[in-house]
Amino acid sequence: CINKTMSCSLAARSGVAAVAGIASRSTSRRLFARGLAGDASDLVPTSLNQLHKELGGDMVPFAGYELPVLYKGENGGVMKEHLWCRADGKASMFDVSHMGQIRWHGADRVAFLEKIVVGDIAGLAEGSGCLSLITNEKGGIIDDTVITNAGDHIYMVVNGATKFGDMKHFEEQMAEFGGDVTMEYLEESMQLLAIQGPGAAEAIKTLLPADFDLVNMAFMTGTSTTLDGIEGCRITRCGYTGEDGFEIAMPSEHAVSIASKLLEDPSVNPTGLGARDSLRLEAGLCLYGNDLNGDTTPVEGALAWTMGGKGSRRRKERNFLGAEHILTEDGKLKKASRKRVGIKGMKAPAREHTEIYDATGEKLIGEVSSGTYAPSLKAPIAMGYVATPVGTEVMLNIRGKMQKAEIVKMPFVEARYYRVPE
Repeated sequence: CINKTMSCSLAARSGVAAVAGIASRSTSRRLFARGLAGDASDLVPTSLNQLHKELGGDMVPFAGYELPVLYKGENGGVMKEHLWCRADGKASMFDVSHMGQIRWHGADRVAFLEKIVVGDIAGLAEGSGCLSLITNEKGGIIDDTVITNAGDHIYMVVNGATKFGDMKHFEEQMAEFGGDVTMEYLEESMQLLAIQGPGAAEAIKTLLPADFDLVNMAFMTGTSTTLDGIEGCRITRCGYTGEDGFEIAMPSEHAVSIASKLLEDPSVNPTGLGARDSLRLEAGLCLYGNDLNGDTTPVEGALAWTMGGKGSRRRKERNFLGAEHILTEDGKLKKASRKRVGIKGMKAPAREHTEIYDATGEKLIGEVSSGTYAPSLKAPIAMGYVATPVGTEVMLNIRGKMQKAEIVKMPFVEARYYRVPE
């Protein structure tokens, strides 16, 4: 999925407050409540709602759903859940059923998708997937999405907080397109779990058929399969943590049994939205709504690679929505006045909208888009938008106090996405 590989992103997500490595539950709940549309009575429960509560889940409104921000108990809390996911032989289980699962059908489905996203969908072999970006007429990013060639259809996963806006956009574009393409939104009929961490492959084996070849399943590939003998499921090797991992989709009526089977393995720990956010930030991965939005282009977001490299077909053809605002006529990247970067060195976490100044502290040069305490590094990290290069010293205005920091490369921790043995 995202890295130049990386991730089935996509959980429409929000930042988690953490101070000295311990997340504030009240602040976490307040931040995650941003995803809520309507009051608590409008919240949609996932199929695992009751199981989360039985496991000690601290439930919060998020993207219109009720989901755990963290779990109470011996291995619970943002810090412990985060470090578990990075530990050798361990795996974390996330409920990401709020995300939008879509199947695209019709003879012209690839041509249509290449109008609305920037990636090379026609070039995807069966079973292969990619992270792509949905763009608007101005070249801004409407959402990030993982798209997989499932053979007789295209399988797409979009962010939970943006999925209804995404689908409205798709319907508008389909009306103009006029070709043979239909969109099938799976709604709540299919649930989605993410299994992440160095022990993810061992944990997932218990669900898969005996002859399933995990060793040769490359990162960012997916296929239909049975899970614990249940038909109609799907597995994709991808993730949003910087670790090896999988997203598994199953009929909603079987979600609890499959999750429970995974949790029988003592190496698997239920993990909430809080750790998911800190894990993705350490991995240098974007959070839509914070690090990306409709006014940010792929070049500004440091995601130009999703269009392919120099001379690639998509960059030369320039036939996706808003391409003229991103690419020159000969397919080169247009210059951007700002770019997404990593930030380290400050003594306190810098939250969203923290102002970034030059080294003198006099000139405002940018703004933080995401920030947290990094449990793996035992230090604050952030990403934001500036025009200055890596290695530049800057000052951050953190709660009224100027703190020294530095523009750095991302990811903040080494990516450990799976590679098929040669």
